[in-house]
Amino acid sequence: MIQQRTALFIYGSLRDRTIFHSVCGYSFSRKASKIDHTTLFAEPAILPGYRRVSPDNVYYYAVSTPSARIEGMVIHDVPASAMAEIDRYEGKRYQRQTVSVSTASGPVEAQAYLVSHESMKKHFGDRFHVNLIHELWLRKRIKKFIKKHTRPGDKTADAEFERIADRELIATTERDLVISHYHSDAVSDYYLQHELDRPRPSIRHLYEAPEARPLINSYLTLVIRQVLLSQLDEAIQSHYRFELEHMRTSERYFKRSPSILAAMRIMNANADGVDMIVKQALETMPFEKYDLIDYVKYGVRAAKSMFHSRIAYAELDRIRSNFQGGLIPLGIEVELSNLGVAAVEPQRSIQKKQDSVYDGFLYFYDFHLDVLAWKLGGYIDDHTGDTEQSRRRGFLELAPGRLNIAGELSRPATADPWMLNQLIHALANFYDVKGHSLHLSFQLRKRQIGRQRVLPLGFAKCLLLLGGGPERRGNGSLWLSRMGNDEITMSGPNEELVFARTSKRKWHLGDDEIADRTPAQAITNVQQYKFIRLKKNESYEPLIMCLKGLQMGYNPGDYLTAEQLAASRQLRMEYEELKRWAAEPTRIPQATIGAFLRVVHHGLMNEAHHCPFHKLHYINWAMNAIATNLAAINTALTAPANS
Repeated sequence: MIQQRTALFIYGSLRDRTIFHSVCGYSFSRKASKIDHTTLFAEPAILPGYRRVSPDNVYYYAVSTPSARIEGMVIHDVPASAMAEIDRYEGKRYQRQTVSVSTASGPVEAQAYLVSHESMKKHFGDRFHVNLIHELWLRKRIKKFIKKHTRPGDKTADAEFERIADRELIATTERDLVISHYHSDAVSDYYLQHELDRPRPSIRHLYEAPEARPLINSYLTLVIRQVLLSQLDEAIQSHYRFELEHMRTSERYFKRSPSILAAMRIMNANADGVDMIVKQALETMPFEKYDLIDYVKYGVRAAKSMFHSRIAYAELDRIRSNFQGGLIPLGIEVELSNLGVAAVEPQRSIQKKQDSVYDGFLYFYDFHLDVLAWKLGGYIDDHTGDTEQSRRRGFLELAPGRLNIAGELSRPATADPWMLNQLIHALANFYDVKGHSLHLSFQLRKRQIGRQRVLPLGFAKCLLLLGGGPERRGNGSLWLSRMGNDEITMSGPNEELVFARTSKRKWHLGDDEIADRTPAQAITNVQQYKFIRLKKNESYEPLIMCLKGLQMGYNPGDYLTAEQLAASRQLRMEYEELKRWAAEPTRIPQATIGAFLRVVHHGLMNEAHHCPFHKLHYINWAMNAIATNLAAINTALTAPANS
């Protein structure tokens, strides 16, 4: 009698051939030549909509999470007798369900052992939610300097907390010293003292300012949260330096991306505890009697109780196990504001909107938040292009890897689309500020410079559907809010569309004698897409893969500058059509969507010099997600397009 056979998706201990064989009597192989009556065929697969957790550090569980995915294997043609043995092995905590997984050859219907949020919470509570030598030497000398200048001779714990707090308040100076003297000769004690011996910043000048007083507690909340985050990051860096160094693929990437991501995820998962710490600080320390250093010190002390090595290691292990890598350096800029487009002039005056919580982040620099938030590249952007660190109202902009605002000095956050998406999620949820926009940056290869092409109108429409803020009006109709609100339109005598821009970045400072003139080899060209709406619970991984494929497959350039519009009547006509379409979008023809998807796929399949870099099943998952998102929004539009 022929046994019924089943496809089985595995993601935990069964991926070990020895365990699989001991459980059901069969082995598996990815090579067709080794398949026989006791060896089954297996191939890599992705299960979308679930995340893998291991709260007991023994078994893995798949929990439903819409924006996540699990990488594993699909075993084909598993006999019913083997499935019965695997059922007994998995036990009562799992439920076997039918799922659709992505493979290199397309979607496959398979069985998988899953769990529910309710069963996990019942069994585990909330746990499942949750140049090196030179640098160390220089940081040790900085620590020694601070020890001599902050309560010298005092060996109490309180004095040590104050020293750490002082170090937080000179964080960007320490960062600049490490970067500028990396791979250089020794730094003299005189030079260190000259750079570090600065007055301690104060916020007392704000206590008698009537317009500032109502906002002080809001800013102190930001201060304490930033210190908690920075101290968690430092603890992770200290405890797992070896593991973090081995997670880096190149020195040119921002070294703190994994640790700062882990720290933000820990704080976001423990939001109630963080709120309690902040509330207690503000209740027991009324600002009239204290200064900035006291709140920083409070955050330093509180962070000691928040760090748990097991939780931190689990977060790093999650990052390592999901790491996708890539050959294209990637970066992000996240804009936040409670006022939306009215965060900057002239919209703020036109709409007469006011931010009662932060007053447009007017006092960001008074509270030294640019220093405290340096690991997130935080600064205030008022869209004037001015980089002076003075009071201004605008967006809170964050860009992990940005080391200097005025000099455009930065390092890519990562080359991994998965990690970049996780950073976006973590940043959007770390701040209690409304998300506004997201900029995605892709480093260009030398052969792409000077050969960029204007983005076709149909491709621009596809991208706006995917990320341009498709939203419903009060009457229920869809529109593209990023363009419809004129958020990416620069008005005036020379109107232009700030959809995508190519710019230059400097990613290394060089030695002392050339610090003012960055080496030519350190200058890179970056294509930045600025059309994207930021939503807290959105998964941007498919869009990141889409733009990366488009970059490699089509090599688009700026879109659309005033010079382009002035030089081309055709582009002016397309621009006017795009504005009308964004306000009242109609369905994009399937031929246009098909051409767009083919270009993206071609790019992803040629990332590694005429061959794919990512695994085929990951590319297949990304393409399916892009096509599904496009189809869903396109179908929701009112009527088909005429052309």
